[in-house]
Formats: sequence, structure tokens, C-alpha cells
Amino acid sequence: MLRTLVMLALLVAAAASPQSPEQLNFLTGLTEFRDLREMLPSYLRQKAGDLLADRARLVARFSGPEDLAKRRQYVRERMLAAIGGLPERTPLNARQVGVIEREDYRIEKIIFESQPRLYVTANLYLPKRGQPPYPAILYPLGHESGAKAHTAWQQMLGSLAKKGFVGLAWDPAGQGERSQFWDVDLNASKLGSSTVEHTMLGIQCVLTGDNMARYTISDGIRALDYLLSRKEVDPARVGVTGNSGGGTHTAYLAALEDRLHVAAPSCYLTSWGQLLRTIGPQDAEQCLLPWIGAGLDHADFIHAFAPKPYLMLSAIRDFFSITGARGTYEEARRVYTLLQVPEKFDKVEADDGHGYTKPRRLAAYNWFGRHLKGMEDRAEEPEVVQAAEQELWCTPTGQVATSLGGEDVFTLNRKRAEALKAQRGAARDLAARVGSLIGLEPPRGEVPTRPYGTFTRPGCRVEKLVYESEQGIVVPGLLFVPDGGPAQKPAVVYVNGAGKAAGMEDVEPLIRAGLVVLAVDVRGWGETQPARTRPSGEFTRWFGDYESAMTALVLGKTLVGMRALDVSRGVELLARRPEVDAQRIYGHGKGGGAVPVLYAALADTRLRRVALEGLLASYEAITLQRIHREVFEQVVPGILKHGDIPDLLVALAPRPVAVLSIADPLGRVEPRAGAPKPVEFFSRP
Repeated sequence: MLRTLVMLALLVAAAASPQSPEQLNFLTGLTEFRDLREMLPSYLRQKAGDLLADRARLVARFSGPEDLAKRRQYVRERMLAAIGGLPERTPLNARQVGVIEREDYRIEKIIFESQPRLYVTANLYLPKRGQPPYPAILYPLGHESGAKAHTAWQQMLGSLAKKGFVGLAWDPAGQGERSQFWDVDLNASKLGSSTVEHTMLGIQCVLTGDNMARYTISDGIRALDYLLSRKEVDPARVGVTGNSGGGTHTAYLAALEDRLHVAAPSCYLTSWGQLLRTIGPQDAEQCLLPWIGAGLDHADFIHAFAPKPYLMLSAIRDFFSITGARGTYEEARRVYTLLQVPEKFDKVEADDGHGYTKPRRLAAYNWFGRHLKGMEDRAEEPEVVQAAEQELWCTPTGQVATSLGGEDVFTLNRKRAEALKAQRGAARDLAARVGSLIGLEPPRGEVPTRPYGTFTRPGCRVEKLVYESEQGIVVPGLLFVPDGGPAQKPAVVYVNGAGKAAGMEDVEPLIRAGLVVLAVDVRGWGETQPARTRPSGEFTRWFGDYESAMTALVLGKTLVGMRALDVSRGVELLARRPEVDAQRIYGHGKGGGAVPVLYAALADTRLRRVALEGLLASYEAITLQRIHREVFEQVVPGILKHGDIPDLLVALAPRPVAVLSIADPLGRVEPRAGAPKPVEFFSRP
């Protein structure tokens, strides 16, 4: 509940202009709401903390191998469900396209197909000394520039080859020779970075109920298939290691693949609790949905691999929290002790920053030597000749897109979306399923509300108020009550993605027509917009409030569903006002506010008619256009299995709905010919 406030301290001087920012955005500067812009991130972290605490109590009850076997099965099931399952295994059609000779090893340039015509470029490091079959290391790559040509990767793979290991590294989708958004004029990715490429595609995958990790994990499994096809490799002695995004995929692949015997992820494992307190959720393939909502954390990747040898490699000054890594280590150490193999689990910390630096590389050599060769390896790291990036290319142009063409993640996901559209039936019962799809259960009952003063405008009284949508979430609103007219008037909940202060030109005609208007800043907009967004400003440019939207999905919720709840609570507030005719409450959503209002109307039949401006044309459109902008906050996982925005509009029948304009996935708005003005639509009998 909201705390009791001293009203006299909240009144605004009457001399202020009715349209001044301090009246429209009236909470700014108030001590009571000094943390308002941290409200949404704090709320999400609290929800995550509650779920993670439940998980911790469950894990604490593990008592032996049977519990761990069940956990391993559960983790794998949830991982596969989160990524939409794995693609069918098809012929690799692998071919060698070049060789680089070194004194102690050779580097083969390999191209294989992880799916038909989905080409993967790889480098295979083969020892020239010793007796095959050799132990082998699968080496998924991080996000660093150069992909398989990155200097640290070459150093480690060359060192492993000198030490008698076969090593295989491949370009992940979106990196190296496999940019998914290659621009021949720029001679670079249109999007600039691999993390943006991954997330641009990842959002499209979420709509089909998949994850970008479906493709990156599949590439890793097929890389393992290729590695084990080589006669030089001993299939009973295979390890996996990588750094950062490669550490992520080391954790993923180890959790899923029985053919891997030793694992050593570097600079990835922390904990979700610490991740949300620090850098926030990372790019799309690093966020399996709904991981926290499914009762899982980073340590579960280790549990799924136990009791096989597992080494955590951490950096004290990494952006992946060392506190989280230490907590995960303690939990996993208890598990390995329960399994009576504590010697098979360890952690090495180096007092440095992010990267597969020499201290961690040396620890990995020793770990793999001990568990794959039966001997300690504490020798100095050998010198390795570094190849130029172009020397390691597998394609003539250095890009699959311009040398080979074929499929990419975008085209494969588009086919997935097309198949779902063909399979799904009529959307007649879609309205009944919306609540579960977006994670919305609108509470009924009185809405805790506090006033913040009033002011007058020509023809109306304006009340400044805040209502509590749910515990931890308050919604600032302006209630415009027209002078005169009937005692009970029709009313409109007005939601503008740019904030309530941006919508006065829309509100004025409604007031003049005699409608009560409640203009609100639903969570994350207007006065409640988070003060900062993570992981970077680059993400904000493309994906809006990525941190809040992705955190909600990891919890098993949706940001659009939470905002729909805020709208529904506004409806409840209006329905209890004496000036409002509860049988004539309408919704007006504009810009980013259109989709939340649409969902609110589907879940709350008290919204008798709805006007939508700048409504996203369809979720399908996002899967049909390679690049999209600021649609992530409106995304619902797997929605295309059930229907699309046009289906949602149909599901509102027989209630009237007016789509005044539509927006494409880049945010370009097109007015709809013949659409009524909102005031005309809401004033109809």
C-alpha cells in the first residue's frame, strides 16, 4: 500500500501554468518518489530474488545422486523447451578448403552444414607429433572481434595442438565469416556488433517460441559431430572450453551433450541474482526463457554435467560478477561432494579482467591434461605463430553471405513462422488464452490511490494522482474531469508510449466532447522510465528498454503484460469514480501504448471500445523484415503459435475497435484511410 502522505507538502503553486512540465510530470523532485525511475528495475529484481530464493531452498534439499539425476533431466528438458528443440540432424557435407602448416601442427580450414545450406566456417587444429587418436577440445568462441582469428583463441588452440590435443573452433552466427547482416557497401555488418546481430535475430526467434541459442547450440553440436568424425580424435577423451559467449556455450553444450567428458567455461558463470544487480541480461542467446521462472540459475548448467570434471574459470575484475561466480561455485561444490567426487570440480580466479587471459589458459591446460591425458601440465605456455584473419578464412570473400549464400538464422526462422501460421487454427478462443500468454491476471478490488493536488484548465478540473497497480508498482496519472454535462460521463484510459505529458493534443478533444480522461504513465514510461538501460546505449537504440523487457521474459512474464495490468487497474479506478459511467469506459493507446491497451482490452471486458494509433501491424511482420526497431517491449514469447495482432483485433468482437494508424517493424507509421478520430469513435452511441 502507498504510504500516507502529507497533502500540504504536495500542492503545487497555483501560479504554475496548467501545461507546465511540473504539473504534467508532477512527481519529479518529490522526496517520496526520488527512486521512481528505479521502480521497474527494482520490482523485477525483487521478483527474481523471490524466485531464486525458492530455488535455493529446493537445491538445499538435494541429498544424493537420485536428486541430481532428476535435476539433470529437468535442466535438459527446460533447455530444449527454451530453445524450441534442436533441428533435425542432416548430412554435414563437410569439406576441407585449405591448410596452414605449422612446425608442430596444422590448421585445416573446414566448411560444414549444420542444417541444409546453413554453412559453418571452422578451423581444425591437428597435432603433428605424438600418437593418434588424440584427446580433443571443442572450442566455442566468444564475442570478441575476429571470431576464430582472435589472438587469444589462436594462442590457446595452437598451444593445445602443441600439447597433443585436436582443437576445433568455428565462427558463430553473427561473427567472423558468418555475419547475418552483411553490407557489401560498408564491407561490415549493418548492425555493427555481434551482440546486436544476435539480439535482432533473437527477438524474431522468441516470437516463434524459439531462441537464438537454438541455432548457436545446434552449430556446436554439429561441430562436435564433425570433430568426432575425424579418425585423429579419441571419442572417449573430449573436452569443451570457451570464453565469454564461448563460456556460455561451453556451459550449454556440457549440460546437453553426453559425448563431452570435461568442461571449463571461462568468464561467464556467475548467478542471475548478481547479473541483474550489475550488468543486466546479456544478448538474446545468453537468455534462455523463462530460466528464472523455471526455477533455474547458472549453477544448474554445472549440475547437469556432474559428476564429470568441471572447472570454473573466473576473473575477479570481470563484468560478470565474481560474487555470483563464488556463490555458484559453493553450490556446485556441495553437489560434487554429495556425488563423492569433490576432486572433479574446481574454480580458478585470476585478478584480471574479462578474457581468456594467460592465468586461465594455464589452468585449463592443466585441467585438460589431468582429466583427458592422466597427467598434470604445469609447463609454460608455448609460443604460437599468429595468422592474419584473412589467412584463416574458409571463403574467398571472408563472408559466407557473399561467397556461398544459403540459409541464415533469419531465413530459417521465417520458415518457422510460416509453418506456424499454416498450422494454427482459428483465433476464436484467443481472448481466453491471452492472460496466460502474456502473464496477466488482472486483480480486481479497490485500487489504492493518493491525490497530489488539482488544477483547473478551461472547461475541466485536473486531478493529479498515483495509483498502485500491484505491490511495488505505482502509476502516475492525470484525471481530466469536464465541467458540466451529465453526472456520470463516459471515460477513457489514455496510454501514450512517449508518456502522458506527450498526449495533450489527443486529450483536449476528448475533454471538450465531455469524456473523463485518465492519462497514465504505465510502468517504464514517462515519469517511471528507468534512469538507465543496459546492457548498452547501442541496445537502447534498437530494442528500447531491453533490460526490463528481457528480465521480464526470463522471469516468465512479459513487459507488455505488466503494462496491460497497469491499464486494467486504471479501468478499475475509473469504474469506481462517481463521475464515470462504468458501462462506458474506453481505451486509447498510442505508439508503444497501443499493444498494451489491446491486450488489456482482451483481458478486461470492461473496456467497451478501443482506439489504437501507431499499432504494430503484426508480429509476423517482424519475422519478415530483417531489421526492426523498438518492438521488443511489445513481444510475447511464442505468440505466433497462437495468433497475431490481426487475430487479437478479431478476438475483441463484438466490441468496437478502431485502428487509426499502423506501424511497421521500424516504427514507420501509416494512417489508415477512413479511420475515425478518437473523439468521433468514443462519442458514438
